[in-house]
Amino acid sequence: MPSKAAVSRLSTLGRWRLPEILFWLAAAASVPLLTEYHLVLTEIAIIALFAVSLDLILGYAGIASLGHAAFFGAGAYAAGLFAIHVTNDPLLGLFAGAIVAAFLGFATSFLVLRGADLTRLMVTLGVALVLGEIANKAGKITGGADGLQGVFMAPILGRFEFDLFGHVGYVYCLVVFFLLFVVARRIVVSPFGLSLLAIRDNPLRARAIGIPVNNRLTAIYTISAAIAGVAGALLAQTAQFVSLDVLAFHRSADALLMLVIGGTGYLYGGIIGAVAFKVLQEILSVWTPQYWTFWIGAILVAIVLIGRQRIGNGVMGVWSRLLGKGGAA
Repeated sequence: MPSKAAVSRLSTLGRWRLPEILFWLAAAASVPLLTEYHLVLTEIAIIALFAVSLDLILGYAGIASLGHAAFFGAGAYAAGLFAIHVTNDPLLGLFAGAIVAAFLGFATSFLVLRGADLTRLMVTLGVALVLGEIANKAGKITGGADGLQGVFMAPILGRFEFDLFGHVGYVYCLVVFFLLFVVARRIVVSPFGLSLLAIRDNPLRARAIGIPVNNRLTAIYTISAAIAGVAGALLAQTAQFVSLDVLAFHRSADALLMLVIGGTGYLYGGIIGAVAFKVLQEILSVWTPQYWTFWIGAILVAIVLIGRQRIGNGVMGVWSRLLGKGGAA
């Protein structure tokens, strides 16, 4: 039974703060105000959801993964095949992607639980590579290297049809992203979430005080896989195409880079990282199409060497000085 201090802490953590409310209001305001950027914003919402799913296992449970794209890709292929062979209803497709990815996560969680960080990195990477090769070889089902084509989605709730400019797709992705973020937030501010932090910080001590470590890690790994599967399903439904790229290593690496930029162990880190990563990618790919990956790598090295906290403190210091001058004026 949780102590009063723990209950009080959970209650404090569970409150929605003003910056959070302003953030989601700004996201909602982007629907009517940034219509020309809806395609890019759709991509940001999808990769941010994917980064949040990775943060659940890396930042809260301490499970390092190089193959999280396995669940993203499984969700994408499940939603695409479901639309072709069963029904093209978008919401049912999301459930199909989540269930397939969750099953895959549950089945592979027993492999991930065996060993420490390096073993987990290799196992998760191996699972993603195996799935990628299966998708490549099973061309009659997945389309192989040509990709899964013929994914046509019905209007959402029978009323809102996907359009070429991505307006409906963005609203759809943003709503799904927000709902799953609320679920993830609720998980991490629950007693279950606190037990994950205890496991992350010291698994032996957590086991000694009676926390069922393996069960908790299996549960969060499965939940994280399901959320990653929904992110993949959203990509398949909005693009109406699925390629082997959804299972590629760079998908997992990009999610890790987003968490490096935004920080782990708090859900907004994945969102901040996704926005920063995509904005940097868009700017640098226009500025220097051939060497944009070099500059992103250089920026990441600088972030690691200088430290996010120092950069954040520097930005806040400049902002405070500007406010001070503005106030004096």
